[in-house]
Amino acid sequence: MKNLLMLLLSVVGFQVSACGQKTVPEMDAAQFHSLIQRDSVQLVDVRTAEEYAEGKIHGALNINVLESNFMTKAEKLLVKSRPIAVYCRSGKRSLNAAKRLLAAGFDVINLKGGIIGWTSAGFPVDKE
Repeated sequence: MKNLLMLLLSVVGFQVSACGQKTVPEMDAAQFHSLIQRDSVQLVDVRTAEEYAEGKIHGALNINVLESNFMTKAEKLLVKSRPIAVYCRSGKRSLNAAKRLLAAGFDVINLKGGIIGWTSAGFPVDKE
């Protein structure tokens, strides 16, 4: 009986903590394009510096999510009161970055499909 009660409490505790987790909103390239036209939106490319140099969305700030100091840089460079639009190559790293930023109190939107989806939809990139 004691084990059954402990199991029940564990399941309830897990469900309560899962309910408290926020999900990251994602947008396709067209929606993302409209979003980043707003002056209030901070655009962040979370790829490596080498990937960023190959082509980026105009106006994007590069903060590499793979670096150990990603959150330190993000908290130093980004404003919590303004929304953040993040992207990477395919959308996986940026989703990870968005979850970390969301947990830190930022308002974040992820580009579904990353810069691959962006260019496939016909949107331009800046090359350095």
